[in-house]
Amino acid sequence: MTSPSDAPASRKPRVFSADDPAIIEPSPEDETATGELTQDDHAAPTDTASPSSGIKHGIRWGALLLSAMLGLATLAASVSFARFVAQAFERNDWVGWTATGLLSIAVIAALVIVVREVFGLFRLARLGRLRRDAVAALASKDKKLERSAVAGLRALFATRRDLRWSLARLAEHEADVRDPGDLLRLADREVLAPLDAQARRLILTSAKRVSTVTALSPMVWIGMGFVLVENLRLLRALAGLYGGRPGGVGALRLARMVATHIIATGGIAMTDDLLGQFLGQDLLRRLSRRLGEAAFNGALTARIGVAAIDVTRPLPFIDAAPVRVRDIVPELFKKTGLKGEK
Repeated sequence: MTSPSDAPASRKPRVFSADDPAIIEPSPEDETATGELTQDDHAAPTDTASPSSGIKHGIRWGALLLSAMLGLATLAASVSFARFVAQAFERNDWVGWTATGLLSIAVIAALVIVVREVFGLFRLARLGRLRRDAVAALASKDKKLERSAVAGLRALFATRRDLRWSLARLAEHEADVRDPGDLLRLADREVLAPLDAQARRLILTSAKRVSTVTALSPMVWIGMGFVLVENLRLLRALAGLYGGRPGGVGALRLARMVATHIIATGGIAMTDDLLGQFLGQDLLRRLSRRLGEAAFNGALTARIGVAAIDVTRPLPFIDAAPVRVRDIVPELFKKTGLKGEK
């Protein structure tokens, strides 16, 4: 073995025997050198480590301060309100009587809102149940289930004055139906077809309003907010037209159902393709960015409305002509003036 004073660069190739004890058991000098090198290697990263590597993130005192202050403010407001109500109830003058009356009105209004929301959810579930029964009756040709579905449809619209004549025609021709499925076709043609025409007008009006506001809105967030509010209003109007009448929670649930339906049927891509086919590439290049956004938002609103019809309609389209986006969008552009000049 070389001595410790020899530099590593001056070492030359050497031949060793496999039985050489110097190879099997290293000398004490080599162990000492190896140990020193190992200690140096372990000590080097400690000396060169960055100062920030050992810093640990502690408690975020700023966030804790804001949370505590917000909690104290909420508690103070609650205590003040509770103290005011208690003192108002203890008084026998007009202040106490006014506080009692206002609290009674608030409780009654809250109960009415809760009851309306519950009934709205029940109505939406009823529409879905009627549609499932109608689809099952058509698939199995079950006349008993078919008559049960039509009876449920008649009960759903029994209080509608605008459908009295349609329900009378349904009752008049119901006895003449013989083949399975004809009764549902009659109900679809006589009762729901007039509602489909009204739904189409609602969608067209809402899409036109969305396109106009998007084109004239000075700020993007104003247009986006209006599109959201208008689409929720359209969903509630369509559900009410077909007998749903959902509340706030029901409208949100209906929006989720419509979004799921659009994703399942690939409606977003279809709307985009429809815009490209109808307007054409040359016309899209001539349109401004704001008009292009208005056209797309209007077409998207029409697609959402058509999906809402598919979700809330108590019967599938059998004899009545279905409401399609491709029939609404051309009329929308014609009415909003976005069709362009040829």
